[in-house]
Order: sequence, then structure tokens, then C-alpha cells
Amino acid sequence: MEFQVPITIPALPQPISYGERLLLTGSCFTEHIGNSLKDWKFDLLQNPNGILFDAASVASSLVSYIEPKLYKEEDLVYFNELWQSWQHHSRFSNIDKEECLRGINASQQRAHEFLKKTDWLVITLGSAFSYRLKDGLPVANCHRAPAQTFTKHLMTIEEINEALDGCLYKLRYFKPDLRVIFTVSPVRHIRDGVVENNRSNGAAAGGGASSGGQVRPTLLFSCI
Repeated sequence: MEFQVPITIPALPQPISYGERLLLTGSCFTEHIGNSLKDWKFDLLQNPNGILFDAASVASSLVSYIEPKLYKEEDLVYFNELWQSWQHHSRFSNIDKEECLRGINASQQRAHEFLKKTDWLVITLGSAFSYRLKDGLPVANCHRAPAQTFTKHLMTIEEINEALDGCLYKLRYFKPDLRVIFTVSPVRHIRDGVVENNRSNGAAAGGGASSGGQVRPTLLFSCI
């Protein structure tokens, strides 16, 4: 009787070398990967927006690094006595509006410059659930705002594919030799229920697998 499922992960056709740069973005699992790579002294930048879970947020952030987008006062919201961005993790939140913008835009510029020279992009999708404001604007972080502020949407494989393909198309022209690895976080979001968690992971994996015609990414799924 086997109590474990043996999994064989094939080696990358072209291994990542110490001399190459990596940009990692996505869920909290991204930071586990990034911290391990840091321990091995790889040159990397991880989560310039902070932790992001869904494909729409990841794709939007990557496009903003290409531009690079300069955030302004109208991109911030003020509640709970903090200036915050719907597109960024709470580590950027600040009681001072100018400091909040300064931190966000410094990270944007750093990501833009790093992306110019990076060799690998590692995208970790954490969920297919997307949260949106009542006007339809997707948000990357809810900042513990009241639940009635948002609508919760389970992205379809087609929606995930569309978001990622649009992003990868722009990356193809910005950095033609960029290589991309997709992973899906093994973290279970049981708060949504086991069935919904599996639906979410399945959609994320399916959307990632069918994306990337523009840059021919290497696909590596870590999906439990």
C-alpha cells in the first residue's frame, strides 16, 4: 500500500544558472521560492507589488512595470487612517500620502529596470478568485475593507488565459529573450471550501497551461 503519490518533475530543458536574474511575482508561495533562491545567492527581485493571488492582478502589475506606470494621488484610497492602493500589498500603506506614493513608485521603477535585464520570470498563481469593486475594477488586495465593498468572481480558464496572454504579448516585445515559468501555489484556501479550492486551483492551472503562445514559456506546475 502506498501512502504517498510519487511525482517526477522533469528537469528544465535549459537550467537556471547562477549568472542569470529572476523576477518572481504572485502568491505567498512566490516568497517561499524566492527566499530559497536568495539563500542560494541568486540575483532576484520578488513581488514588487507585494503578494498577488489572481491572474488579473499579476498580469496588470507586470504591464505596469513595462510602462512603467507612475501612481498618483487618485490611485490611492484613504480608510482605516491609512493611504492605500488597491493594486498593492499593505506593506506599502502609510499614514502619509506622499510616503505611500514614494514607496509604490520607487518599487515600480525598480521593477522596470530589473525587468529590462532579467532572464527568467516566475509567475505563481495562488487563486482563480478575483475581487472587484462595485464599478468592476479588479483589486489585488482588499486591505480588510468591508466585504460589501467588493464582488467575488471565480475567473474562468478563458478569462485567465486572456489576462495572461495580453500580458505575455507585451513582455514579448519588451524583453524578447525572456523565459517564463508558471507555478500554481500548493496552499489550500479551505476558507472557500474544499470544492471551491479545487475549482480555483484547476482554473488557475488550466489558464496558465493554455497561456504563453507569445513567449513560449516553460510550464512548471506545483499544484496540490
